[in-house]
Amino acid sequence: MTTERPQPPHAPLRQYYGDDQSRPAYVNQLFDDAAEHYEWINKVMSLGSGEAYRHLALERAGLKSEMRLLDIASGTGLVLRPASRIVGPKGFAVGLDPSAGMLARSQAQVALPLVRSRGETLPFADSQFDFLSLGYGLRHLADLDSLFRECFRVLRPGGRVLILEFARPASRIGFLGSRIYLRTIIPFLTRLGTNSPAAELVMRYCWDTVDKLVPVDTVLASLRGSGFTHVSPRGVFGLFVEFRAEKPPQLGT
Repeated sequence: MTTERPQPPHAPLRQYYGDDQSRPAYVNQLFDDAAEHYEWINKVMSLGSGEAYRHLALERAGLKSEMRLLDIASGTGLVLRPASRIVGPKGFAVGLDPSAGMLARSQAQVALPLVRSRGETLPFADSQFDFLSLGYGLRHLADLDSLFRECFRVLRPGGRVLILEFARPASRIGFLGSRIYLRTIIPFLTRLGTNSPAAELVMRYCWDTVDKLVPVDTVLASLRGSGFTHVSPRGVFGLFVEFRAEKPPQLGT
């Protein structure tokens, strides 16, 4: 019996790029162009609640003082900054992202270590981190299996993963409401508040990636297939999901 290979975190969006090979370069340029407005967009979209929520989600998933953390798809540092405060001066927090523009904006706010690379090819040795986070970037990555195998490799035994992501609403009313908010209202407010066509395009692209998200079960299956245990999703307001997983501890510990 053959096992179906998990698909990318979203189906190809041909209206934006011609083929799958063109997608990484397109997405990088998209976020480079909108980087200076990304923090403003996030604050408006989350109605100012995003920072507190991200801090709570990290603590709830087990991030503690003195841990070593890697934040994948770090962007402008929205997850990295609260994570660095939690791990404190005796811990270590590093951000990783393929977009030079987003990393530059992150560095301009807080001087934390940053690496330009992709989640599918992490430039770190084995067993380096206690905790991995990935905030709202899963749907932009091309290969779930490669991503989670790399996460498993660089985590220490007993290490944990937290993935924050949108969820495609299950009910028709929830779907339509989310579509109006993310596809129409937020892009309009973004264009009005930033006067940036690039920032508006990022938000239209955001909804289209949410619309094409693979099922939660597909993400869970890929995590388990990469070796993770205690894999679970936690829904938030019907529009977000927190994926949690652990690397098994060494035998005899």
